[in-house]
Amino acid sequence: MSESMTAAVMHAPGDIRVEEVPVPEIGPGDVLVKVAACGVCGSDIPRMNFAGAYYTPIICGHEFSGHIVDVGADVDGLAVGQLVTVPPLIPCNTCDSCRAGQFSLCENYGYFGSRQEGAYAQFVSVNASNAFVMPEGVDPRAAAMMDPSAIALHAIYRTRLGKDSRVAVIGAGPIGLFAVQWAKILGAREVLAVDVSVEKADMAREAGADLTAVNDDEALAHAGHDGFDVVIESAGVPQTIALATNLTARRGEAAFIGIPHRPVELDKSTFSHFLRREATLHGSWNSFSAPFPGREWTESAAAFADGRLRWEFMITHELGLDALPETMKQLGERSIFSSKVLFLPNQD
Repeated sequence: MSESMTAAVMHAPGDIRVEEVPVPEIGPGDVLVKVAACGVCGSDIPRMNFAGAYYTPIICGHEFSGHIVDVGADVDGLAVGQLVTVPPLIPCNTCDSCRAGQFSLCENYGYFGSRQEGAYAQFVSVNASNAFVMPEGVDPRAAAMMDPSAIALHAIYRTRLGKDSRVAVIGAGPIGLFAVQWAKILGAREVLAVDVSVEKADMAREAGADLTAVNDDEALAHAGHDGFDVVIESAGVPQTIALATNLTARRGEAAFIGIPHRPVELDKSTFSHFLRREATLHGSWNSFSAPFPGREWTESAAAFADGRLRWEFMITHELGLDALPETMKQLGERSIFSSKVLFLPNQD
């Protein structure tokens, strides 16, 4: 194998260069993964365009899959050739949250693509405990979409969603599209998907949404007098955060996944709705539970393997690394329509 590889390196926000770098070395407890696919997460777009990471230069990218090509001397249970996906958070395993099995709340975690080198590259060194072996027959592109599925499921598990629940999902990006599917799998009676994009609302229908809305008025009309038992908010903008609160039923629940990049303020009527309906608002961070990485990952893997989760319709772009700098800029400018963007670093 060559000693160098191609990677998209962020030297500063907005300064992304596709260049040759050394193939990472692995330690005795690591495996070397040849990246099959790496998806763009919504967090990559601000990180790579203006927000930055914990250090530079850095290789970003944390939604990825690949095949093991080398195994450290102390690694058991993993073998060359296996398809793995990689839960991106690396828990410290020593803080109170980790000891309680609440790995999403780890206080001293590492993270691929922002706190250590990620997968917009041909190869990645992965600690063996983060190499999650996929079931036979799963497409590597699907394996690279495990993280958004697990994030959606983690948020749902913050609530009491079950049979006969009325559910609203705000934001029909990949996380929202998986949330729609999980809500139906778990027995929701009716699912509304809300997105300002007509194209994404149509994708939500394909994911199984019973109802769609492209603005607040349509969503509130669907809520009617009773509201929704469970609301999953994945867009992370002030207007949709307020809408999620306003859609809740009496003693309903809203779980918030989306990360806002400007202040969030609830007006008097929205806050009054929350109070008077005795609604519960949940934060939802990452996708992990015990034993690490948790049932969100094992159940997602099983659902990809048996076909309950549909994923291919979400993919709008499959690109080589050479396209990454311009594509990331376009995503930041919102000058292209996209749902799931995948980079294939080793494509011919």
